[in-house]
Amino acid sequence: MWSTITKPFAWLMIWLYNLTGNYGCAIILFALAVNLILTPFMAKSKKSMMRSTRLQPKIQELQRRHEGNQQKLNAEMQKLYREEGVNPMSGCLWSLIPFPILIALYSVIRQPLTRMMFVSSEFVTTLQDFFVEQGLYTVPERANAYVEIVLTRLSHDHWDLVQSGLAGKIDPNFIDIDFSFLGLNLGDQPQWNFFMTTDWSKPSVWGPALGLFLIPFISAFLSWVSMKISQATNPPTAQNDQSAATMKSMNLMMPLMSIWICFVMPAAMGVYWIANSVFGIIRDYVLTKVFMKQLDIEDAEKKAARDAREWELERQKEETERLRAEGKTEKNSNTSKKKIQAQDKQKSDERKAALERAERAERRERLGVKETEKPASQVGNRRYARGRAYVPDRYSNPEAAEEATLKAALESEDAESIDESVEDDVLIPEAAAETEADTSAAETETETPEAASDAETE
Repeated sequence: MWSTITKPFAWLMIWLYNLTGNYGCAIILFALAVNLILTPFMAKSKKSMMRSTRLQPKIQELQRRHEGNQQKLNAEMQKLYREEGVNPMSGCLWSLIPFPILIALYSVIRQPLTRMMFVSSEFVTTLQDFFVEQGLYTVPERANAYVEIVLTRLSHDHWDLVQSGLAGKIDPNFIDIDFSFLGLNLGDQPQWNFFMTTDWSKPSVWGPALGLFLIPFISAFLSWVSMKISQATNPPTAQNDQSAATMKSMNLMMPLMSIWICFVMPAAMGVYWIANSVFGIIRDYVLTKVFMKQLDIEDAEKKAARDAREWELERQKEETERLRAEGKTEKNSNTSKKKIQAQDKQKSDERKAALERAERAERRERLGVKETEKPASQVGNRRYARGRAYVPDRYSNPEAAEEATLKAALESEDAESIDESVEDDVLIPEAAAETEADTSAAETETETPEAASDAETE
């Protein structure tokens, strides 16, 4: 699967090498091609980071306003990001794309035979055995991660010997690759202690060794310059002491890590890193200039829209105040959302009540119960103000009171308590007097025998 992933990088490297005939130029052009391919993605990341930076004054205002309430602060910040169309994570995600490419390129450079030329592993063994037989190579006691680079370099140095000695056994994908670039062998690793082992009397010896030694430091310096330019063109957000210390450490650790990586890998990786940093600096500078103008235009348009909206609101407010002063405004009691909802609920309840009345009427008709148009208990529009089982002659005709009461209760069962045909809901004087008389009679009838006896005695 990894071989499938690295194939596009290998094909590009082979094509660039055949185009230029120089391994170092192929590495540089490879870095250029990668930067061109990644430019749309890195542009999106750059623009998102610049937008996030411009939001810092608003974010700081939210932090001041919601200090101590982290949940509310997070909600408001998410709302701000959503309104401004900013994804705070997009800047980080796209910036991680170069790392898989770097790993794939390292695999191609480290294994030029199987990963770059795609020759068979059997041919690699055959080639190694051939150089051992010729006394040109000794199999090391410890495994060498860069054995394919050594075999490829030996093949270039003894190409005619390989062609004649392995006639008929050479893999068809096997090609001659020269790792030389500006007098350096990009298949070699830089040596940090070269000055202790090199022969300083021969410039042809110490010159290439010094050049390889400088590659990691040039790479680290350009990496540091790239970060500085990025921070200058896109100033970081306001930070506390801890965040500032972390950023300072990162600015120091990344170049140091670059130095270490370039010393443990073939020099070709250092050349790629240098070229990638140079192209990255140029790309970052150009994108910053372009997006600076675009964001300035966007901010100006947003400000103009806000100003127009505020002006319109202020104009409407002044117009309302003028009409109110002239007494030409009318209060609309049905404009609020709550009142509209209440009206809709009332209409719904009325429809339900109508259906229930129809069902009750049908049931009463089925049972043979007839409802009087206006019960004796009605006062104003309240049909059962005196009670649903009210009987007017319950005191004057106590013998039939019980039956009449049961009948009145049955007739009023589930009936509406309000007579909609009567608009006045006020207790009329005659009804009030009648009610008072009925109450007095009820009190007289319900006096206890002891109370009556006391009254006679007095």
